[in-house]
Amino acid sequence: MVEDILEKLKGLGLGPTLIGKLKAQGLLSESGMRFIIASTPDELIELLGLSGYDVAQRLRQAAKSVVGFDNRAVTAAELLELEEAGPRLTTGVKALDELLGGGLRPGDLYEFAGEFGTGKTQLCHQLSVMVQLPAEKGGLQGKAVYIDTEGTFSPPRVQKIAERFNIDGTEALKSITVYRPLNTGELESFVKGQLNSYLEAGARLVIVDSVIALYRAQYRGIEWLARRQQAINYLLDWVKRWARVYGAVAVITNQVLTHPLPSGIALKIPAGGNIIAHASTHRFLLKKTGDAFLLEVLDSPRVARGASVEFRIEEDGLHDAR
Repeated sequence: MVEDILEKLKGLGLGPTLIGKLKAQGLLSESGMRFIIASTPDELIELLGLSGYDVAQRLRQAAKSVVGFDNRAVTAAELLELEEAGPRLTTGVKALDELLGGGLRPGDLYEFAGEFGTGKTQLCHQLSVMVQLPAEKGGLQGKAVYIDTEGTFSPPRVQKIAERFNIDGTEALKSITVYRPLNTGELESFVKGQLNSYLEAGARLVIVDSVIALYRAQYRGIEWLARRQQAINYLLDWVKRWARVYGAVAVITNQVLTHPLPSGIALKIPAGGNIIAHASTHRFLLKKTGDAFLLEVLDSPRVARGASVEFRIEEDGLHDAR
């Protein structure tokens, strides 16, 4: 594989000095080429010590040619056709799939916010199983990467969900990579430097549960707010880059905070401010309502704001409301 990539790069006009720099950084591989595609010219200049912007852009174009990555401009009509023909990831909840237009779309970033106990992690557990299903059953026939920042991932719960969908529980667990970062530095390093190797190996779902927990704990005080927001923004930018480059579904969960109104009413809104709001393609708020749970649309380019569906949580995952 390395030899094939090497020959292709030489055929595209890359010289021995630049190829040597790629070799020194371990980028002469499929995942290395996709890392180059996902990187900005400035990032490549800093990493490889390139002489300028034009060289970085030429390297990115060469990497696209090597792996056949095509992100050319298309007409809106062509885009509609591509989106309608594209795959969807089922949630395992019929009403929720219908709300989402058939399921979750690869390349998009989905944010699920809510208080403790509203089903965010349970939904993530279920999605990590659903992604393993074949396309005819609503899956992507892929693996999952589950970044667990709060230590709430439960293998026994995943096994229960898998058995419900006729997947061997042990085999289901083997197709889920779980990473528990100790701090934001480890989280950022994993997403930028290691995540693509799992996507290269067949992962088609990336989950960060939750995206805000480590940042709220480790960036304490108003004087750290700007730096915290910049760090979150950069992290989510890389998650979105990988989702687009590999055609994967990206999911984050988020905590909520109380926002008092002049009227005296206190609203529950997602944490993280405008950074997470702008980064997310689709935003949803999960709530407990009596004996059931409610998922409400906060923002989405495809679903009406305020639209909602009810669901229930059982030992084997999320179900449609009775």
